[in-house]
Amino acid sequence: MAKYKSKYVCQECGYESPKWMGKCPGCTKWNTMVEELEERAKPGETARRSLSAEASRLAPITTIVGEDEPRLTTNISELNRVLGGGVVPGSLVLVGGDPGIGKSTLLLQASQELASNNNKILYISGEESAKQIKLRAERLGAASPNLYVLAETDLFLLEQQISHLMPAVVILDSIQTIFHPDVTSAPGSVAQVRECTAHLMRLAKTKDIAILIVGHVTKQGAIAGPRLLEHMVDSVLYFEGERHNTYRILRAVKNRFGSTNEIGIFEMGEDGLKEVTNPSEMFLSERSLGVAGSTVVASMEGTRPVLVEMQALVTPTGFATPRRMATGVDHNRIAMIMAVLEKRVGLLLQNQDAYVNVAGGVRLDEPAIDLAVAVSLASSFRDKQTHPYDVVIGEVGLTGEVRGVSRIEQRVKEAQKLGFKRVIIPAKNVAGWEHPRGLEVVGVQTVSEALREALGG
Repeated sequence: MAKYKSKYVCQECGYESPKWMGKCPGCTKWNTMVEELEERAKPGETARRSLSAEASRLAPITTIVGEDEPRLTTNISELNRVLGGGVVPGSLVLVGGDPGIGKSTLLLQASQELASNNNKILYISGEESAKQIKLRAERLGAASPNLYVLAETDLFLLEQQISHLMPAVVILDSIQTIFHPDVTSAPGSVAQVRECTAHLMRLAKTKDIAILIVGHVTKQGAIAGPRLLEHMVDSVLYFEGERHNTYRILRAVKNRFGSTNEIGIFEMGEDGLKEVTNPSEMFLSERSLGVAGSTVVASMEGTRPVLVEMQALVTPTGFATPRRMATGVDHNRIAMIMAVLEKRVGLLLQNQDAYVNVAGGVRLDEPAIDLAVAVSLASSFRDKQTHPYDVVIGEVGLTGEVRGVSRIEQRVKEAQKLGFKRVIIPAKNVAGWEHPRGLEVVGVQTVSEALREALGG
């Protein structure tokens, strides 16, 4: 007979302790330790846990035969792009996002598209009844006979239904509602989430079924549950956006089968989510022409060039310490660029408040946006408008130099496609490729030179 031992587990980070503590040593949070019973099996009772249905054997990697299985395409190009080309059979994908952002809508629409390709799809919900799912599916137009629905939270019963149906893809909404009967803690706890995810991972690998699970997020925007959850799965996708904004961004932060820099952009409507095939045009649709503090930059999101508007507002401060606020870009990067402008260009910004914003709600984290930030800040400070048909690209160094960036040809072609007349790029990137017709390419070596070209002085 198995013996039970009491332990205390932090519900935030999964830290385990033999005794209760008010403050968790792992995440320094208070009152997060909850008592759980740990089953200790006898040596002969330990079950073998393998990711294959058969016992594993040693083999040289050169003798292993790789299986070239085709991916399951969803007919949603933005989702396929983020996943690396489609859903990989046997993969475990975690999708996270704020409540009400559209995670269930996205996955239900993906289920319909997969089912329309003669694939059996099982949609499991622990939060809605089958009738409620049916109502939502009718609104989204998801009515395929290959789409099966199950409202259940018992992990063992789920496994029985999956083994009986043998679908190509299983969608589980959400992992925090599923419980393992052999784990004594409540559903949603660290132990339950960890054991259920491990069980689903073995199920996906042994039966070659792709499983997509929905995960709730905390107030800080991270996936709720232990950090181990993100390490166990093959891919982690975040569905981002503002509730009052109709646009949603699907971003991969981990992907064993593709790039982690890809993003997919959707627009939320009455009939569900619609793809945005040209995000550059969408981000620039409401741009004001001929105003100070506005610059267009070409950023790379994975393999896709995206043109976005960089906005800056510089105004005299009323505080002892000037405010530096940034939305969509790194706050520390803004402080560094302002220091370069003050030291190398001579702009007196130490008594100025500075606000920088990336229009459209997208987040940019590559160095190629530095020069556009510098031009926007200088434009607002001098109250000089930028040329409305200029695109600015380049990385700024601490000595005031403008460094080269990667994939300059793709960025410039995207600017030409949207009707821009001139691009200001690092001098290092001017040579070695064919410049598009009708587009002036200006190379600059320093920030001062870039400001003279963009602002006329």
